[in-house]
Amino acid sequence: MIRFAFAVAAVGIAVFSTAPQAEAAKAPDAIAAAVADPNRPDTDKQRDANRKPAETLAFAGVKPGDQIAELLPGAGYFTRLFSKIVGPGGHVYALVPAPLANAPADVPDFAARVKAIAADPNYSNVSVVVEPFGQLKAPAPVDLVWTSQNYHDLHNFPGLDVGVFNQSIFDALKPGGIYLILDHAAEPGSGARDTATLHRIDAETVKKEVLAAGFVLVGGSELLRQPGDSHTVKVFDPSVRGKTDQFILKFRKPKKE
Repeated sequence: MIRFAFAVAAVGIAVFSTAPQAEAAKAPDAIAAAVADPNRPDTDKQRDANRKPAETLAFAGVKPGDQIAELLPGAGYFTRLFSKIVGPGGHVYALVPAPLANAPADVPDFAARVKAIAADPNYSNVSVVVEPFGQLKAPAPVDLVWTSQNYHDLHNFPGLDVGVFNQSIFDALKPGGIYLILDHAAEPGSGARDTATLHRIDAETVKKEVLAAGFVLVGGSELLRQPGDSHTVKVFDPSVRGKTDQFILKFRKPKKE
């Protein structure tokens, strides 16, 4: 069973309506400064035109002081940005699943790149958590759980119950917290059919799965839509790599009455 274990919950600050107005007002400047961070690798900056980080982070509502859990951070494209935006009053937990028990001895260390970020003094508010999915923990409730181009792979982990996983995300968030899912779009009506083959998923399937865990859909963004993508080729195909049609969905954990 997958669970996110947390310390005794304190009263949370909701990401949007109960956040201090002063911190929310600082968000646009903090996002702009993070994108302009001179310590970002050139490879990241070259991807900005397609990934539109400033607009995407603004849509998510990331702001100074936030506590963020980033699921499957990969090379850390968003990790560095989160770190600079949330600042010294916030924290970024990069959550990386440990290799499966039956994985080959020479399996790559998928956490190596984000560990290097956490070791960089420029990003000292980043912590890396590496444990089996069933034991993955963060030390405190968070304002935002974020996963980018990875949700589809939840359907590809052996033995993973996506419903249980999404419920664990619900439990991980403070009341009013946000679950942000950005992923490669599949053909409408295809469900989870293409998650393993094309690494795509139907946005409507994501909505259905996440809403079933108790979340409320706040809205979606068309920022990363690419109408020229046929949805029929793998996302790594040279014809679409880096410019796939993508959806962004924002869900909120309801506040306690």
